[in-house]
Amino acid sequence: MHAIARILTSRLWSVIIAVIAVLGSGLVIGLIGSASHDALPTDQYPNGSDSRAAVQLAQSLPDTDSLAAVVVFSRTDKLTADDLTYAKGRLAAVTSVSGVTVGSPVIPSEDGTAAVATLTVAGTSAVTARDAVTGIRAVLDDGKPSGLSAQVTGPAGITADLAKVFDGANFKLLGTTALVVAILLIVTYRSPVLWLIPLTVVGLADQVASSASTHILNAFGMTFDQSTTGILSVLVFGAGTDYALLLISRYRDELRRTEDRRRAMARAWRRTVETVTSSAVTVFVGLLSIVLSLFPSTRGLGLACAIGVVIAATFVMVVLPAVLVCFGRWVFWPRIPRSGDAGMTETRSFWRRIGDAVAKRPAVFAASTFVVLILCALPIVGLKTGLTQSQQFIKTPEAIVAADRIAQSFSAGGVDPARVYTTADATKVTTAIKTVASVDSVTAGATGGGVTELVVSLKTAPSSAESQQAIRDIRTAVAGVPDTHVGGTEALALDTNDSNSRDLAIILPLILGLVLVALIVLLRSVVAPLILVATVLVTYVSSLGLSWVLFTKVLGFHAMAASTPLLAFVFLVALGIDYNIFLVGRAVEEARDHGAREAMIRSLAATGGVITSAGILLAAVFAVLGVLPLVALAQIGTIICVGVLLDTLVVRTVLVPALALLLGDAFWWPRKIGQPRHLLGGDVAGGSEVVDGTSAEADSSRIA
Repeated sequence: MHAIARILTSRLWSVIIAVIAVLGSGLVIGLIGSASHDALPTDQYPNGSDSRAAVQLAQSLPDTDSLAAVVVFSRTDKLTADDLTYAKGRLAAVTSVSGVTVGSPVIPSEDGTAAVATLTVAGTSAVTARDAVTGIRAVLDDGKPSGLSAQVTGPAGITADLAKVFDGANFKLLGTTALVVAILLIVTYRSPVLWLIPLTVVGLADQVASSASTHILNAFGMTFDQSTTGILSVLVFGAGTDYALLLISRYRDELRRTEDRRRAMARAWRRTVETVTSSAVTVFVGLLSIVLSLFPSTRGLGLACAIGVVIAATFVMVVLPAVLVCFGRWVFWPRIPRSGDAGMTETRSFWRRIGDAVAKRPAVFAASTFVVLILCALPIVGLKTGLTQSQQFIKTPEAIVAADRIAQSFSAGGVDPARVYTTADATKVTTAIKTVASVDSVTAGATGGGVTELVVSLKTAPSSAESQQAIRDIRTAVAGVPDTHVGGTEALALDTNDSNSRDLAIILPLILGLVLVALIVLLRSVVAPLILVATVLVTYVSSLGLSWVLFTKVLGFHAMAASTPLLAFVFLVALGIDYNIFLVGRAVEEARDHGAREAMIRSLAATGGVITSAGILLAAVFAVLGVLPLVALAQIGTIICVGVLLDTLVVRTVLVPALALLLGDAFWWPRKIGQPRHLLGGDVAGGSEVVDGTSAEADSSRIA
């Protein structure tokens, strides 16, 4: 570590590393860039599900390289003869749009307030659908009678609107994230210059991470989309800036003890590298566990974010120190640290006073904090998961509005029927389906390649528990027929809920186990890791409860996306461990000179400010996910924002120190961290070291 520190901070190598990092990142961003992924029909379907098998079987049918568009003409009162004449004329005119053909004529509803027609759009890509639907809507608007609504929905309309709502969203997300980080760094450092350095380094890391992760995902044949790269950017900025805050905080402290800034950075780097590395590895392992998910897009997100954390930590621990030492102390202006100034652990800071207060009554603080967290968690009793199609967007696009309008005037089962695909005798399958009481009708659809499509209209309302039960009953009825699968929107919703439950049951305990093992190895303790993991778990449950109140009472969400609890858990646990490691790592270091009890108070004094700053920054960055148009992303961002604030402002600064002080040496069992240096044997290096040819105090930063 000493040799690496000398290289990173030397006069020559620091410049070389900085130049290579900037030029190399520029080449990656400019010449390689981020990869793209051609969406597949099965991308949103969980592995092993019946609905996925149905989609795969449907690929054998003819015209699978096209999408259906449904046009709905409607009024609040009955359609007029002129409305129907206009609708028929516009339907003939839409064939002027490239790749669009008419699938069915205009069909009025029984109540007379609406009429529908179907179109076929050649191609299945989002870009093709967006261009075609844009053209269709332009044709429909030409000469439209006053008061008449003409909207496009169906698979083509929904695909087009999804593509449109994400247009520019990632650029907006990146810009908003960078702005939030910049503002918080300026507030934290109170310097007009210093914030530019970590922001630039982390910004380069973000672009390199986006390029590397998308190309690696493509190489492994894994799924990703714009939401993947959006969440990746938020994570890289959040985690990278957290690591930068920790390093710069330690660098500032060392500048108060050492005149030579290069020696100060070398010492700060050695005292930070293990903490950041341990944190990054723990987060990496936690995020990587998501690849066990049944959902292709979730697996891609896990791998991308795991790669992003490694790149962020590498840039912060390699590039940032090299860049910082190229500048003098003046970058901290106007609060320039001077050699001889009191360090964070020597002053009566706000966090030192908090530590002293907790030390006087640790049992009271621990019990009261725990009670507050439990009260925050109580609302999860009423938590509901599962969003309907119309509830998935923050601003409902036209395709969803049109689908809801069709449901008002046409039979519920006919709006979005279930679809059964089979290679067996269609008559036999039809007979089996008709035994289900909730089935209204079964009609033959497309055939080809040995596959028959059966369109099943249900008597039940869309997106209801009765509809999902109907799908289960149909699957039971055809279970004895080989190679027969049930698909459609209701089937996908059912399989999504079941697969999310499976993911929660497997991935949650796995992550907790991995984090626990990582902490045991890092701290060489058993009791402390168990307590730290328990506090993270309590924080998650409390943040879920508080967020549910926000969703239902403030934001108007009536349910949580089925994937939200799992993804929020993964990010909260993985990132929450950062602050655990920051706090207890410094406590182990301080204990070698001050004993276990005083060490925890000094650790809180030294890290309280940086942990709070890092937590507020990370919470704000994840809250930025709300600029994306999907409710699921806004919910994930909200839960992580609330959880991180709870973690940094309450759990890590009050509850953990209180428990550590209450248990004393038992907190670290079986390790003994409070013994004098001469009893620690090989745990600490000898009394002096040489950095750039100058004797300095031994590095006592090792926490494992």
